[in-house]
Amino acid sequence: MACSEEYIVHMSFGPYVRSRREALRERDPRYSLRQVAERVGIEPAYLSKIEREDFSPPGEGTICALARELGENSDVLLALAGKVSSDLQEVIRRRPQLFAELIRELKDLPDRAVLRLVRDVRDGEW
Repeated sequence: MACSEEYIVHMSFGPYVRSRREALRERDPRYSLRQVAERVGIEPAYLSKIEREDFSPPGEGTICALARELGENSDVLLALAGKVSSDLQEVIRRRPQLFAELIRELKDLPDRAVLRLVRDVRDGEW
């Protein structure tokens, strides 16, 4: 089970990945540091250093692989790493001023209001 959003925003990338991996390892030994690193395609020592924040978060591809492996949302892990997915970057680049204004207007709204807006845009007839 993923952690709540309130918990997530108070953690940085490495410690969050470690906490998720160790929570999964309590139920399944396949989530040892070594085995997760191998399945993601990185060295165990590198994953350890990322988790301890000795190294900066990895690139988008590795973060997305970690997200899949840990059952996490890749956008959440990217955000914790201070990154935005390449597909979202492309959307923002097309209309940077418009999306900057939109995000600033949405930042203080409660989740339910943002979700309602998303549903209205997705389901609306334009």
